[in-house]
Amino acid sequence: MNAGILNIDKPTGLTSHDVVARVRRLVPKVRVGHAGTLDPMATGVLVVCLGKATRLIEYLAGADKRYQATIRFGVTTTTWDADGEVEERRPIDGLDRAQIEAQLPRFTGAIDQVPPMYSALKRKGQPLYRLARRGVTVERAARRVEVYSLVVERWSPPDLTVRIHCSKGTYVRALAHDVGQAVGVGAHLAALRRTAVGAFTVEDAVDLEWLLARRETGAWRERLYDARVAVQHLPQATADSAATHRLTHGQPASLSVDGEGSEAAVLDPDGQLLALVRYDPESGLWRPHKVLQGA
Repeated sequence: MNAGILNIDKPTGLTSHDVVARVRRLVPKVRVGHAGTLDPMATGVLVVCLGKATRLIEYLAGADKRYQATIRFGVTTTTWDADGEVEERRPIDGLDRAQIEAQLPRFTGAIDQVPPMYSALKRKGQPLYRLARRGVTVERAARRVEVYSLVVERWSPPDLTVRIHCSKGTYVRALAHDVGQAVGVGAHLAALRRTAVGAFTVEDAVDLEWLLARRETGAWRERLYDARVAVQHLPQATADSAATHRLTHGQPASLSVDGEGSEAAVLDPDGQLLALVRYDPESGLWRPHKVLQGA
């Protein structure tokens, strides 16, 4: 089986693309992709999809994220994290935990966040980080994100360690930068560890080198999750042989769906993920929009 999902504990120093390239060594002829980029300095949960599971990346990338972050006050950098060049240093004499915590409610709930210049967002087809490397700064529209919780774990000046639970699209670097501006001394993200992506946690993540060391034996497949995990939050239905035939041929079918919603995951009679379907109120049938098994 070369289709499924890997929960990898990304080491520092590698890009998410680097991790995908290494996973391709396990399955050279199989499509591989990741769900949610981690910066090179960051560690922790990187969800990597193989084979037909790559068609489900959007469902994983849209999941909530959890992080442990270290914010260093008194120093700002070009990238808003530890990989950038120092822009300014300011004294933090007198700055205490209470002053910082007093500002944190401003950065919880639904907030508008301006993405950093050093990001993969594109302007006229060109990633912003390429413009930034040339010294070009452009206006970036603020994006609405959700920070469900922002909890202080430790204050050891100049570093504040926090736990963050947030929606997709949240830049923790931007959060660190903005908190630093709010308290008046500046700050950057000194360390970041992603502890969860949806149901995937760092406690269950596998070491990348462990996987690669088991390439020849195939034992790495022990850590491969079934593709169904990506859509376990959706209502489900099991198709009989007639509905299976219709769905695999792109035709709508009548299904008994367990749960409410306009989208559902459909299993075949053997319990394997067959398709994702959407309800058509006019016909009363469920129409396939992603079929994961051949006709």
